[in-house]
Amino acid sequence: MTAPRTPGIAHGGDYHPEQWPEHVWDEDHRLFTLAGIDTLTVGVFAWSLTQPAEDTYDFTLLDRVLDRAAAEGRRACLGTGTAALPPWLARRHPEVNRTDFEGRRHRYGQRHNFCPSSPAYRDASAALASRLAERYADHPALLAWHINNEYGGACYCDLCADAFRGWLTERYQSLDALNDAWWTTFWSHRYTDWDQIEVPSALTEHWRGPDHTAFQGITLDYHRFTTDALLGCFLGEKEAIRAHDPDTPVTTNLMGLYRPVDYHRWAPHLDFASWDNYPPLDAPPTRAALGHDLVRGLKDGAPFWLMEQTPSTTACRDVNPLRRPGELRLATWQAIAHGADAALWFQLRASRGACEKYHGAVIGHAGRADTRVFREVAALGAELASLGGLTLGARTPARTALLFDWDSWWALETSDGPSRLVRYPDVVHAYYRAAREAGADVDVVPVTADLTRYEVVLAPVLHLFPDGLAERLEEVARRGGTVLATFLTARCDPYDRAFPADVPGPLAPLMGIRVDEWDARPADVAHPVDLGEVRADARLVFEIVLPRGAEPVGTYGADFYAGTPAVTRHRHGAGEGWYVATALDQPGVDHVVRRVLARHRLLGPYAAHPGIETAARVTPDGTRLLFVLNHHTAPARPPAHAAVTDLLTGRRHAAGEPLALDPLGVAVLRPQ
Repeated sequence: MTAPRTPGIAHGGDYHPEQWPEHVWDEDHRLFTLAGIDTLTVGVFAWSLTQPAEDTYDFTLLDRVLDRAAAEGRRACLGTGTAALPPWLARRHPEVNRTDFEGRRHRYGQRHNFCPSSPAYRDASAALASRLAERYADHPALLAWHINNEYGGACYCDLCADAFRGWLTERYQSLDALNDAWWTTFWSHRYTDWDQIEVPSALTEHWRGPDHTAFQGITLDYHRFTTDALLGCFLGEKEAIRAHDPDTPVTTNLMGLYRPVDYHRWAPHLDFASWDNYPPLDAPPTRAALGHDLVRGLKDGAPFWLMEQTPSTTACRDVNPLRRPGELRLATWQAIAHGADAALWFQLRASRGACEKYHGAVIGHAGRADTRVFREVAALGAELASLGGLTLGARTPARTALLFDWDSWWALETSDGPSRLVRYPDVVHAYYRAAREAGADVDVVPVTADLTRYEVVLAPVLHLFPDGLAERLEEVARRGGTVLATFLTARCDPYDRAFPADVPGPLAPLMGIRVDEWDARPADVAHPVDLGEVRADARLVFEIVLPRGAEPVGTYGADFYAGTPAVTRHRHGAGEGWYVATALDQPGVDHVVRRVLARHRLLGPYAAHPGIETAARVTPDGTRLLFVLNHHTAPARPPAHAAVTDLLTGRRHAAGEPLALDPLGVAVLRPQ
């Protein structure tokens, strides 16, 4: 099963007509036509309307919404509506409400408020999905199924405790295996009966919050269990849909770098990947790009759908800045450059009440077509229509891979050493950013990915190291590639037990080093690192490296380990293993990564132009497109890398001729 078939890049977004009287819908569709909106995501939070009581279903409203969409020539991603419980379900079955980390059973309220282990929730959500599929499988407006919404969160109730024990029994088969994996001889924790196992919470193994645990093994497994429990809910609905509709693609909207759920475990079960892009405040452009590439990597490089982004502001933060003129266009083209075949907004018409009434929308409360945001969305819709289906199905020709691992994220940030100040996504982003700003296309892939097509593999803070990975990385180097690893990589096995070997464990032969000691300091302590042409600062963790065949590339400049290696390179076969033993600042990371990329001639044509982002896609007919994005608020004139035509303007450029990029401008270049 693949992504929905559309004639061009799908353009639209979340639409909640149930929040407005029906006479407003006429104006909505008139404005949708003006803005080039062809795709509506509907029904995402409609459970209490489509099933107002346990034995009552009412599809009157959805009938009208979908019939109207079809009459207007629009298609719909139909939500199952199961992300927020209806009040009657919580009242009739109190066990569907979650119990929080502190052990408190919640009452009805908010959203994402369901216990994933609750049979009552699973039965009711699957029953609703079944009824929807039975009714709408053949509806002409149906484009895709949108199950639930932004799955996440955890529950710690007795139902989850029982389900966790069952999950552990299946995983370990015996208590001896579990006790060994969790190292329960520590602190007299050896279990002699499955019923003795409690969920790890503030009432059991944790103190000072979810990241402080006495036993990393049980906490790590509870993260894995929660991922699987939520996935079980998704699969229950998908199975119910498939009983009536075997063909329409099914997805759920993910959230990129979202710690609670391991999306790699979900990837095989999604017909196509989709996600909601709300980057952190003041994040550089590469943070959103990392999310795009991570989601694209879930389906082995297949295009994804951008299911949500704001056209103006969000409403879920203490401060919600407005997107400046041109930013919504640039963000959309960035998504397409990184593999999106759809660009959808949250939301199409603003809500009048509740916590999202100030969230940005294509159409505001007054329903005007002359606002700046609406005009920009409409102009973008016309631009997308002019491109047609050229980019659909196009893939990213990356020769650089970055290994991303939820298990390492969970383990690193619940570890009691060496430093709780190390944040997994920040280190990963630093290396991703360095590669992307150097012009390399990057695939963000799981540790299980096939690495044979990559020349460079980046493995930052890969704290847990699965069996067989070291051998696969050695093969990358043997055939001439480069593997780069960092501090706190290959420290523990998949159960979070330290390797009974020299650091960095199974990676030591490839890196050609040994690490016996490591220092950690507060964030305001910086040690200089001499990288030859560049002087960098290092913080947080300082591993003391003993070369065992590796050569120093950079050295510490302070403390008793001054003069010892901070960065090393080791020849292995026809390739190299690089090791960065400390948290370098961004200029330091940039310098190291560019040296690695230069060895493989992977520096992009605009690597010397800060603020100019490039990304390539290759269409199904073999055409290579280069997207050039100007993140400056001033014009830019980088030279054309070859004889090209800008598909957005129709202008032809000879090789070396300056491209005229407006502030926050975009060019889509095709070879002449």
